[in-house]
Amino acid sequence: MNEQLARQVVLVRAIETTDTKHEILSEDDRRYATRTARELAQWQAADMKSPATSVHFLQQRAEQIIKKLTQRHTAFAAFAKRSPGLHGVAWLLPVLALVVGFGLDRITDPHRVDLLSAPLLAIVAWNLLVYLVMLIWLCIPKAGTTHLRAAWIRRLSVGKAAMPRKMPHALSAALFAFMAEWAQLSAKLNAARLARTIHLSAALFAVGALLSLYGRGVLAQYGAGWESTFLDAQQVHDILAMLFWPATAVLGLQGFTLADVQALHYTAGAAPVATGGARWVHLYAATLLLLVVAPRFVFALFAAVRAALLKRRFPLDLQQPYFRQLSDAAGGEAGLLRVLPYSFTLDEARSKGLEAVAVTLLGERARVRLVAPVAYGAEPDLDPRDHAVTLTALLFNLAATPEKENHGQFLAQMVRELPQKFTVLIDESGFAARTVEPQRVRERIELWREFCIFHGAEPTIVDLLAVPGEPA
Repeated sequence: MNEQLARQVVLVRAIETTDTKHEILSEDDRRYATRTARELAQWQAADMKSPATSVHFLQQRAEQIIKKLTQRHTAFAAFAKRSPGLHGVAWLLPVLALVVGFGLDRITDPHRVDLLSAPLLAIVAWNLLVYLVMLIWLCIPKAGTTHLRAAWIRRLSVGKAAMPRKMPHALSAALFAFMAEWAQLSAKLNAARLARTIHLSAALFAVGALLSLYGRGVLAQYGAGWESTFLDAQQVHDILAMLFWPATAVLGLQGFTLADVQALHYTAGAAPVATGGARWVHLYAATLLLLVVAPRFVFALFAAVRAALLKRRFPLDLQQPYFRQLSDAAGGEAGLLRVLPYSFTLDEARSKGLEAVAVTLLGERARVRLVAPVAYGAEPDLDPRDHAVTLTALLFNLAATPEKENHGQFLAQMVRELPQKFTVLIDESGFAARTVEPQRVRERIELWREFCIFHGAEPTIVDLLAVPGEPA
């Protein structure tokens, strides 16, 4: 699934999940979109001479719903056509960097190459510092994104946050929910795009400085010299030898001696040496090329390749309940919910309640497989590679108090073995039945929620004794 298709699918999901009262899309609208998408997906698959997949179905269904809402709401049509991010930055910033680099008319005097040129030294030092920070950042476990970079990524993901006017409140709420979700889903893609733009801009800034150096050298005779209040000739020689070592070692450019540096020193009012300027221009140009331009272009290339891969294969989890329900409605394979209770034995009534939970998670044709409960403190005997299982539900009893040594170890093991195919259910029926105070129920739910999130899972509170169709 590519980026454009994923964006349409996520947009439709945000609308349908937010529109619980069916103010935007009626039940007939949704059934019509599902029926039409099923037929169009089969035709599309037939034209491509391949079996129909859930991706074909989701694409056709999203297009049908977006088309209908576009016809009904002019403001939504404007939002649907909105560019998903600031794509102009991808080319405007590098071009601006090239122009600014070329326009640095104070890189050197019009007729002088300063051996201690502050602008050129600053360009090299800044880029070396960036490389060092990037290396340190890679070595930090779970290093996150800075707030400034995260703000840029969000802006690249959804563009401006302002909603079009004259839009129903329910639709506006759905679009805000979409923008928040899409900013998270596309964060990796837009981080790669932002990295590509930044590295390309840094490379072109240095290229602009090189063009400025050589362009002025064509029209003017460069002299060479240096001056310093605190550095003597030996110190300047050591600094320049270290700075220009890549240029002399890799490209074989002509080096220099301490006597050469001493001869180029001058005091205030003295004119720079009118010869030898070209050698220092070449040394600076080669240094910028090796330490700035080439590495930045390599980083930009890697980021561009990563962005292209993510754009073509957008990482959207189609095993989520919403997509599983649509897959069931499209006539796909019926889902199987495997339920693994922990220190919790279910009676017949609660076992039937699991069927309603399975329908909510995997669609109307979903089936339930209830396995033997895991004894308190024991390890589960579960096959994580059972391909017949669509989703595994870890079932806890709200009446139990979560313990790190038992419940925590059990959760951590399941997170490792079933990272993409499990969910956590917490049944509140027993605890709520014997607890008179609703505040105690809410406190226990919050305790379990924080406990599960700490161990890497987002829990869902269910009431297995509730009448089907009623919310827990």
